[in-house]
Amino acid sequence: MTLTGREMRTHIDEEGTLTLSLQSVTSGEPGDDEVIVRVEAAPINPSDLGLLLGPADVASLESSGDETVRFHVPEERLASVYGRLGQSLPIGNEGAGTVIAAGRNAKGLEGKTVGMIGGGMYADYRRIAARDVAVLPEGTTAAEGAAMFVNPPTALGFVETARMEGHSAIVHTAAASNLGQMLQKICRADGIPLVNVVRSPEQARILRNIGAQHVVNSRDEDFTVQLTAAIRETGATIAFDAIGGGTLGSEILHAMERAASQNASSYSRYGSDTFKQLYIYGGLDPAPTTLNRTGFGFQWSAGGWLLFPFLQKAGKETVTRMRQRVAAELTTTFASRYTQVIGLAEALQPDVLRRYERKATGEKYLIDPRLG
Repeated sequence: MTLTGREMRTHIDEEGTLTLSLQSVTSGEPGDDEVIVRVEAAPINPSDLGLLLGPADVASLESSGDETVRFHVPEERLASVYGRLGQSLPIGNEGAGTVIAAGRNAKGLEGKTVGMIGGGMYADYRRIAARDVAVLPEGTTAAEGAAMFVNPPTALGFVETARMEGHSAIVHTAAASNLGQMLQKICRADGIPLVNVVRSPEQARILRNIGAQHVVNSRDEDFTVQLTAAIRETGATIAFDAIGGGTLGSEILHAMERAASQNASSYSRYGSDTFKQLYIYGGLDPAPTTLNRTGFGFQWSAGGWLLFPFLQKAGKETVTRMRQRVAAELTTTFASRYTQVIGLAEALQPDVLRRYERKATGEKYLIDPRLG
């Protein structure tokens, strides 16, 4: 079987022009351990936007009207993508669809609706190793299973990380996102106190409607007071920050230190002896991260958190348990809600692209190539 379809690709040249386009790609016969999947759903995650647009200046968008758009990457940002200059790269971390062809060792997957991980999902067809697909539970649609490989294990990974490192409660930012809502449901079910940081009353209502007890708005005048009180009540000593840039991570560490100091029996010029951990896992704010270390003593650490390195360290038993839970709760705890379903070509229309590029909390877009 030979199939020809479209695939979205991103390319940056040495002059700093980023081009997004749909290209014609032909898939040959699947290998013995491969399948060909007709893509029916692929979410647009923040991690996908990092590859799709990289460090481009979105305001520089130019459309040629032929399913091709271009952006300018400022010269001072080119160094951050030096390794990909001149390369045409496929986009889309995860997706789902129907297996329409399978190699000799994967015949049992033919006709199955599967979720898949491995890049290149913004396409009509995806040829992929059978080990990188998972058969969806009976009755589950491609749209319901398309986002099973990134957000659900990330939310579970936060909880596993907290447990492994001896923390009993968590702080999470951009908490009304699809991922944040999953984390809230996990923590509520598992009895783990969670402090949710949001940026609007509307986002706070979303979380309270699914049972959140501790929700604080970073735009309230008394945010630091509310945050400190919530951390003191929950005992949270680990935070997962999706914002990245600015001072929010520093403010969380300050609040943790203030909460710890309020319970301290004596003063120390080195701060409290409570260890505080900040993990940055996203970059919704591309500005530099600012940490004012004078306010949280010396018992703290800040670093990055990524899903796949975590999975490698977690061990087979933990990863298997996480995957089983995702499959069992795919349409409940780990259900994703989408603002809009768009076609593959539609994703390159300037007005649509500007909407999903905003990465607004609570907004998530799904690509269905069958829509055009």
